[in-house]
Amino acid sequence: MSDAPMKIAVLISGGVDSAVAVQQLLDHGHDLHLFYIRIGMDDGRGDCSAEEDIEMCSFIARRYGLPFDVVSLHEEYWDNVMEYALRSVKAGLTPNPDVMCNKMIKFGFFEERWGHEFDKTATGHYATTREIDGRVWLGTGVDRVKDQTDFLCRITYDQLSHLMFPIGDMPKSEVRRLAVDLKLPNAFRRDSQGICFLGKIDYNEFIARHLGERPGPIVEIETGRKLGEHRGFWFHTIGQRKGLGLSGGPWFVVKKNVTDNVVYVSRGYDTALQYGRTLHLDEMHWITADPFAETAAGADRIEIMFKNRHSPDFLPGSLVRHGSDGEFVIESAERVQGIAPGQFAVIYTPDASLCLGSGVITGRNVI
Repeated sequence: MSDAPMKIAVLISGGVDSAVAVQQLLDHGHDLHLFYIRIGMDDGRGDCSAEEDIEMCSFIARRYGLPFDVVSLHEEYWDNVMEYALRSVKAGLTPNPDVMCNKMIKFGFFEERWGHEFDKTATGHYATTREIDGRVWLGTGVDRVKDQTDFLCRITYDQLSHLMFPIGDMPKSEVRRLAVDLKLPNAFRRDSQGICFLGKIDYNEFIARHLGERPGPIVEIETGRKLGEHRGFWFHTIGQRKGLGLSGGPWFVVKKNVTDNVVYVSRGYDTALQYGRTLHLDEMHWITADPFAETAAGADRIEIMFKNRHSPDFLPGSLVRHGSDGEFVIESAERVQGIAPGQFAVIYTPDASLCLGSGVITGRNVI
């Protein structure tokens, strides 16, 4: 973290991570202005239980004598994140709204309207920034279990260059310890779970509210035997085990037929149908630089680590570029469970120290 005093916009959530980030920045003598982004819609288009969060943020601001503003990006969130999420789910895909929230809302609209007035914008993400040969790179957090670079995998270079992650070089245990030592009221507050715009609303309840229900068969893929019924294919994702309501399992979702509204499952923890070694990617996005351009001329294969979902595990593999058609393929060194079209495959350097970017997973298990 830079020791030169700067004017910094700090995005706080009411949680322990952003509160400790404030303390870290103050310890380095920076001039802070705190912001809370309110995104929950009042008309049922998403539900964010913000009152308790704002109360906690206000306490932190008062404690340190810092300016604090609640800014509203309701409509922008609906138009750019929630619409994307619902459109993807309706198409049978598995979206990641938190990834798009970071790109479009926190580091998009917020930066354009408020953040650009400051030297930097800081958050409580478990990530780091690293300057190498005059360029800024997105680095993974010291705490690999809490690492959140996969949620930042679609941000732009300009966005990254304006960001600071004050707790990225700290393990979660140290963050909690500092919060206790500082007697912060949210020291033991539980980490938020799930999709950012839902608040305390159940995911299936949210989907039902906006897409309704469309009952259809759950079919064992190996035999074609109908095992039960689902409420709509959009309630299920590839690799899902819980929530199917089937006995005699475990059962895993391995395929969806969107046209005929059929969800296919396979039984057993080790069924080959829930695993794969090849991930086809589209819409590839590089944050700082195209890694193929950094290798020897003409190289169409690079060694990488990757994630296909939010997880502490980095998987080894090769990323292969197929000519000029824009397709990239990950050839995994290990079997990968639950390869879900629509999710982001996040690309890292072989030592998993830098997040290079991401691509959108495509596949034939959604037809």
